[in-house]
Amino acid sequence: MTTDPPARSRPAITLTVVLLAFVTVPMSISGAAVALPGIGADLHAAGAPLQWVMNAYNLTFASFMLVSGSTADLAGRRRTFAAGAGLFAIGSLAAAAAPGITLLDLARGLSGIGAAGVFASAGAILATTFDGAARTRAFAALGSAAGLGLAAGPTLSGWLVGALGWRATFGLHAALVAVALIGVGHIAESRAAQRPRLDVSGAAVFVAGLGALVLGSVQGPEWGWASPGVLALLIVGVVLLVLFVVLQARSAAPLLDLSLVKNRRFLALCMVPVVSTFGFVTLLTYLPTYLVGASGFSPQRAGTVLLLMTAPVLLAPPLAGGLVNRGVPARVLITVSLASFAGGNAWLTVIGPSTSVAVIAGPLLMVGLGAGLSFGVGDGAAMSLVEPEQAGMATGFLNTMRIGSEAIVIAVYGAVLVSLIGTRVGSQEVAAKVAAGDLTGGAFDTLAAGFTGALHTTLYGTAAVCVVGTVAIAAALGRPRRDIAASPASDDSPQPTKVA
Repeated sequence: MTTDPPARSRPAITLTVVLLAFVTVPMSISGAAVALPGIGADLHAAGAPLQWVMNAYNLTFASFMLVSGSTADLAGRRRTFAAGAGLFAIGSLAAAAAPGITLLDLARGLSGIGAAGVFASAGAILATTFDGAARTRAFAALGSAAGLGLAAGPTLSGWLVGALGWRATFGLHAALVAVALIGVGHIAESRAAQRPRLDVSGAAVFVAGLGALVLGSVQGPEWGWASPGVLALLIVGVVLLVLFVVLQARSAAPLLDLSLVKNRRFLALCMVPVVSTFGFVTLLTYLPTYLVGASGFSPQRAGTVLLLMTAPVLLAPPLAGGLVNRGVPARVLITVSLASFAGGNAWLTVIGPSTSVAVIAGPLLMVGLGAGLSFGVGDGAAMSLVEPEQAGMATGFLNTMRIGSEAIVIAVYGAVLVSLIGTRVGSQEVAAKVAAGDLTGGAFDTLAAGFTGALHTTLYGTAAVCVVGTVAIAAALGRPRRDIAASPASDDSPQPTKVA
């Protein structure tokens, strides 16, 4: 790895700049959802065009993550971070000024590409700036920043939409990243020592393949999972991703070094955010609609209740980082984290239309604690297994698993929930409205009971997935050290996080 002269590098400012940008990117996901009603009313949009305010961002965010990570290794992590933050800010400003829904959707797609650059390079910057205990603390702070962005997004957006209108939400995102850009000059540049050309063909195949897979998943609930369009997108996506793997195996300078994926512990740590999506993000997405629709909560009260689940995400990462620095293996914390998702989702089946907040407080706190224990610590442990030369590539792959799984799992989870509600209320059209929190299409008690039963089934299913994920990941992280020695990167890397 090569690094520019370190005189300009200021670790404290580096961490602050990275954290500020890292807060804003997930804030743009959760905050934009609150602005959708205002956008629809102002721009006279509804249905798919309006939903693409969210989908365009998620699609490009996931699809360009790996490309951004490899670009960071080749062109420079600071340069990629600055370019990504600049694109994000421009896209957010364009969204704030968009005169129509089509331009708004395009602007959000541009913001997603920029967000990929920020996410893919941020972890690589921290991995190459900090070592040992300082690295663990830095990644713990990164986990808290991501949680803060997810938790604060809806609240800040709600205030801004009520006081200034929906355009102010995107203006805030642009302003926050612009402030971060001011400090970019204090980040030391680093890149791979050998700088081959970017694998353009591999990048094109990967972006097209993952994009088709995510697009098919997003459109599945609307077009129908058996529709020709969705089936074609899913098949094309899978074929292109298989082709991508073949191309990478033959490439002299691959976009993704397959030796990373062959490192079982690194791959297991990359699966942690996938399980987190099942156990945490799905609840963050669909529980508010249940509380508003079936329990009769106001949106403000529903948001307050969700603090039981989001507050631990802000507080637990520093605690987890401190435990790792005191000798607690990251593997133990990650296993507890994933088991908490399983237990919390199963426990949450106590929920019903008239259930008090006190009854569901326990499972929500358990799920939030699980998310907080793995946010940051899991990323830091993954990066400790990677050579500095591949920091951007590894971060890009890790976050591709995170964002790609969110886009796909949330779409599938929603489709399953609607289907289960439909079997109980006798109409898929009414079920779609119920799942969105609208229980005005029939007898309220019947619809609420159908929603509750469907939610309980999905919660048990989610808990089962989390149990399988917990066992598989714990087993992979605990394999014998003689196997680790055969990996391309092991605990012998400089100042690693203690994984097992």
